[in-house]
Amino acid sequence: MEQFSRGELVFDVGDRGPEDGEAVVLLHGFPETAAAWDGVVPALVEAGYRTLAPNQRGYSPGARPTGRRSYVPSELVGDVLALADAAGVERFHLVGHDFGANVAWTLAASHPERLRSLTAVSVGHPRAFVYAMTHSAQPLQSWYMFAVQIPGLPERVLLARDGWALRTILVRAGLADDVAARFVEHLRRPGALRAALDWYRALPLAASAPAGRVAVPTLYVWGANDGYVTPTAAYDTGRHVTGPYRFEVLEGATHWVPEHEADRLAPLVLTHLQAYGGG
Repeated sequence: MEQFSRGELVFDVGDRGPEDGEAVVLLHGFPETAAAWDGVVPALVEAGYRTLAPNQRGYSPGARPTGRRSYVPSELVGDVLALADAAGVERFHLVGHDFGANVAWTLAASHPERLRSLTAVSVGHPRAFVYAMTHSAQPLQSWYMFAVQIPGLPERVLLARDGWALRTILVRAGLADDVAARFVEHLRRPGALRAALDWYRALPLAASAPAGRVAVPTLYVWGANDGYVTPTAAYDTGRHVTGPYRFEVLEGATHWVPEHEADRLAPLVLTHLQAYGGG
């Protein structure tokens, strides 16, 4: 499967591994694409899993609706369920990084019957993040979420000089220059950065009702040197998981765990999938 549809939207997806293998859906964040998982997917496929890594809403050229209401959590969750349905998968493992983790937490809380397991990378439970906003330096580390609320201006600033500003910000946050360049090039396409930033612009619409508690078996992996997620937000996450829960801290790792820590992340994910597969 190279594409799937939801209504009039058409999403690009990487479908690898045996068709009859247990499905693992991998969700990227900002400013990534499905390529963020290139270092993790081969290990999962070798172990017999079928991996489905979509370019999410706004990142697929055929799925860039306008307006921030198109990017509220319920729509993003609906996209993931549409992917699973198109792939003929009733229950699946879900792995998400950054904003993809936020979608994964929300889906796990609202549709636990569809999941075998949840793996969240870098970003913890939404309620833990909300708590950290008033009990830590999280507002300072999330300054960009407020800055991009201005319509139009962030796009012009970040994409000026062939995306120099956006690329510089990402590299300073620990992302390798060549990887940052690849993601920025994707976001320079017409409408791409606007759509990606609309994920952030939609956050105020959902702030009053963050995801509920999660009963799905959960693995949470966080880099100790993450410049975007405070320790408060990371360590508070366990309070919002009622099912089996494992928290792994990767010493020395930044926010970009899938891209730069695949050799440490993949074994953790595999162990988690194998513990809660089947049935």
